[in-house]
Amino acid sequence: MNSIAALPETISEAAAPEFSICTLVTDHAQWLAMQASFVAHGFGHAEFIHLDNSQGNRWCAFTGLAEMIRRARGHFIICCHQDVRLIGDCAAVLRARLATLEAHDPSWAIAGNAGASPEGQLLIRITDPHGADQARGPFPGLVHSLDENFLLLKGGTGIVPSADLAGFHLYGTDLCLAARQAGRSAWVIDFHLHHLSPGRVDAGFLRCQAAFEKAWGQRIGRSSRIRTTCTHLTLRSCWRGHLLGAWRLARRRWRL
Repeated sequence: MNSIAALPETISEAAAPEFSICTLVTDHAQWLAMQASFVAHGFGHAEFIHLDNSQGNRWCAFTGLAEMIRRARGHFIICCHQDVRLIGDCAAVLRARLATLEAHDPSWAIAGNAGASPEGQLLIRITDPHGADQARGPFPGLVHSLDENFLLLKGGTGIVPSADLAGFHLYGTDLCLAARQAGRSAWVIDFHLHHLSPGRVDAGFLRCQAAFEKAWGQRIGRSSRIRTTCTHLTLRSCWRGHLLGAWRLARRRWRL
């Protein structure tokens, strides 16, 4: 029997874990390989939590991550894709990066490995199909968006994905905006891993983007532009802004 498959989903309250690692699973072989890479790099005592989408999308990213964050008892909650692999940096490295971040900004709430600064500069520390060993700092670097392949939340902040949004895209940026509203911050840190997928922008992504821009534009009540690793978001609260955004996304769909 594969020993990784036998890892417990929960552990006793007395042994609350340092890390909870949460994943939406569509391919159990991918998920087990992801777990194995974490265990091999010092995360053997982590709490692994997953929701099973292998028979269809019972959970979207927003509802699924909110549910797993609610269940998680770790001091740090990692939400990652099933196709990430640790390839060198280990639990000790992550602890050191988080200690540096805590000393730099105790108000931090979320960290990741790819995102964009408030000025629109991409900050990236990853290997993926776009390139090996990418390192574009500074690290830690303050960001207003984060890619979803690897997200780490500080436990106890109460920050979860928005209940009025759905789908499988932009929940990293959603968490960053929620953190900002709570007076907290989001950062890219120097924690190198391999993400097997390049990501994609398709019609489903553009539907999520339209809903995201409308919801957050109304929520913050002012115009705002945010760069992500794969798009530029324009949050607008007025009806003219919504029409302009719809026209812009319609042009992008046509190009796709």
